[in-house]
Amino acid sequence: MDAGQITERIAKDLKERLDKGGEHLQVMDKNGEHVGTLDHLDGDKIKLTKSDSSDGKHHYLPLTQVESMDDVAVYLNVTREEAMK
Repeated sequence: MDAGQITERIAKDLKERLDKGGEHLQVMDKNGEHVGTLDHLDGDKIKLTKSDSSDGKHHYLPLTQVESMDDVAVYLNVTREEAMK
């Protein structure tokens, strides 16, 4: 599997999870640190809620930074600092 296929699979899985409704998923960095809360998918990026942001603004993360996900969280392959650049 190449990176494009992995990104497409993650996007499909996230969309299916969000379509089910319920609470938004947490977003955790590679060290298990809380980065934010997933609002929704916006093209090839995930949009974080502004209500869970330290600066009160929406932040966007590319799907290439997503390592995996489960029923509780999306896990990134970068640190919080790298994600919030």
